[in-house]
Amino acid sequence: MELLVHGVGGTTPEKMLGDPRTVRVTGDDTAAVFRRAEDAGPPEAPDDATTGGRSRGEPVREAYVWCNLTSGNGSRALWLLLLPFMVVNLAHWMRPAAPDRTRTVRLYGLLVRLVALSLTVLLVAAACEVALDLVAWQCAGATACSGRHSWLAFLSPAGHGWWSAPGRRLALAALVPTALTALLWYLSHRTWSAYESHRPMARTPEADPNAGALASPGFWYGRRLGARLRAAHTAAGLLTVAAALTFPTLRHDHHPALLHTLGLLLGAALLGWALTVVLVVCRRGRSEARLDSRTDRHLVRGLPLGALALLLLAALYAGWSRPGRHSAGRLPGDPVFSTLMLIQGVLAVALAVVAYDLYRRDPDPRAAMRGLGGPAVALLACALGGVASGGVAQRVADWLDGTRSSLSGPPVTLTWQASAIPPLLVVLLATTGLLAARVARLARVERERVRDQHPGEPEDPARTRAIARTRAMAGLTDRAPLLLAVVAVTTLLFGAAALTGSLTTGLPPARAAHGADEPVRIAAETAQALGSWLVGLGLLLFVTWGRRAYKDASARRTIGILWDVGTFWPRAAHPFAPPCYAERAVPDLTWRTATWTERTGGRLVLSGHSQGSVLVAAAAWQLTPATRERVALLTYGSPLERLYGRWFPAHFGPDALAALHRDIGPWTNLYRRTDPIGGPLRVPGEPQVDHEPLADPRAYGRTPEHPLPAPILGHSDYQDDPAFARARAHLLARLHPGLPAQRPADREGEEPPD
Repeated sequence: MELLVHGVGGTTPEKMLGDPRTVRVTGDDTAAVFRRAEDAGPPEAPDDATTGGRSRGEPVREAYVWCNLTSGNGSRALWLLLLPFMVVNLAHWMRPAAPDRTRTVRLYGLLVRLVALSLTVLLVAAACEVALDLVAWQCAGATACSGRHSWLAFLSPAGHGWWSAPGRRLALAALVPTALTALLWYLSHRTWSAYESHRPMARTPEADPNAGALASPGFWYGRRLGARLRAAHTAAGLLTVAAALTFPTLRHDHHPALLHTLGLLLGAALLGWALTVVLVVCRRGRSEARLDSRTDRHLVRGLPLGALALLLLAALYAGWSRPGRHSAGRLPGDPVFSTLMLIQGVLAVALAVVAYDLYRRDPDPRAAMRGLGGPAVALLACALGGVASGGVAQRVADWLDGTRSSLSGPPVTLTWQASAIPPLLVVLLATTGLLAARVARLARVERERVRDQHPGEPEDPARTRAIARTRAMAGLTDRAPLLLAVVAVTTLLFGAAALTGSLTTGLPPARAAHGADEPVRIAAETAQALGSWLVGLGLLLFVTWGRRAYKDASARRTIGILWDVGTFWPRAAHPFAPPCYAERAVPDLTWRTATWTERTGGRLVLSGHSQGSVLVAAAAWQLTPATRERVALLTYGSPLERLYGRWFPAHFGPDALAALHRDIGPWTNLYRRTDPIGGPLRVPGEPQVDHEPLADPRAYGRTPEHPLPAPILGHSDYQDDPAFARARAHLLARLHPGLPAQRPADREGEEPPD
């Protein structure tokens, strides 16, 4: 049998199997295995007792369709707004390979979890800044601003209503960040139940240490850590809202002494509970060596409930009547955002030190950025969170106040962060220009190679240029580490400059540059204005793209591709990241492969394209050694080494792939030089895994076999290449041809399917 697994973007079982009539063998509407109707047999027959494929001398083919795990629902397009959480979760899995440095590996995971926790606090603090400071404190407290927005009339002091008291306005506005935190908790809990709660097959751990964590029984079941992190991040969000209510009010409460004392006690309780949250995040990482189904029920329930109780007390404390209090200026938010920015920078630098220490112990020349990819990605996540927070705050302030300058505006730190976007874009455009020049040079070199590969054929300059340009563009994938390095270094430098500028001047960039030279002043004003508009435009494009996905299937598939790549890994660092589809797909493939081989004793080829090749490799790691020997791998257009091996060396590095090659049955990998995603696996050992590069296009000019111009396929249509059928037949021939026949318990008179 051949079990086909599609790649990014998804497809239909009819297209995978080449037949308009398909039936579902097992699975549900989210992910399922399909066969052609003629291979399925009568309804009363077991799914492995079929004859359709054998009558043609071919293996029975099944298609595992998992696209609905990522792009089936249009509402999932709005998960683009959780991009910083997804990015920081990737940083957890990008550490260098260091099997003998257990403590350092744990420290790496701890630092990433702390960065992820700071992002949650940053998001909720930004929501508090918009709702509590800009809307309830500044705009509702200023008659000129509230008069322009009728929906704020009941909060205005001019109306002398019950909600016009500053503390009560703050308590009411706190519902917005509280609802945001509750929504994130709900989405995290709901998606875990829908996608990640499927238990893998129970088995003993691998004896081979080189097999890596992907062979561990508990790798694809992070229930315990997920529940702990979800409780801790929810509590952190609620405590952030409570702190936004308590500490500004405490600054006002010097008299009467009773309220001041209550405020001090409440502030101490908030700090103590926040320390508990940090300890919970630091206390335990992933437990992969065994299938851990515990949930720490008391901790999971008690941590957010305690934070919610403190939030209610903070709302009562802030809303208590204080006749002499009025809103002026802005709430003290600058120290919060400056401290968060400093903490994130220190954590990113510490993470880089730890990652380099891991890398130098066992250097891998193919690892991206010399093992510093994880810290760079973590820094990028912090930059995305900070820039989005600053841009949204600035845009809301401009919308509320216009050009009348009746509001103090957002904290200076956020304005400086948003102002860093234009110079960062200039650096990115310059780097893109350099990469474009490199592509042009590579294309000229490739034109000579194309001519040399087709001697004696009439020269077609346009055809030669098209092939050479496609090969050169495909090589850009290998330059991604350079682009990320430039972004990370630039982000760190501009972030440090923004933090220094906000702390030293205490003014927005445009006002801080008033006394400077004319070019400096114009540059500062332009950066501040463009920064807020660019972030607002980016968020508008995200929301528009998400709304379009409800009606446009092609847009939904495009968005799904982003999540296919970014959400393969479990939520080990941030529980509010989009769900991991592999925690459903890998157990599905493992169960199907193991149960079919046990029932039939037949030969099975796991055939994966693109991201599907990563899934079949992960499923093969989860099989028992005895089952693994009876399974062959056929990968094509595979990013296993080119992307995953370079960016995630601890899990897909050369040692891990070599260990899988030793334990699995025969393995063949197909690739093209024009493919921007797939590539050779470079797995050491015999027999060789990598097939020679497939010709693309299959014919340079017109031939009797190709009377019309053959297309340049790149990453698609590998199964249509004649080399695919030859490779599959070769694998089946090499896959233990002397295996015993089907067991007596199966249907009598039938041979085991191939």
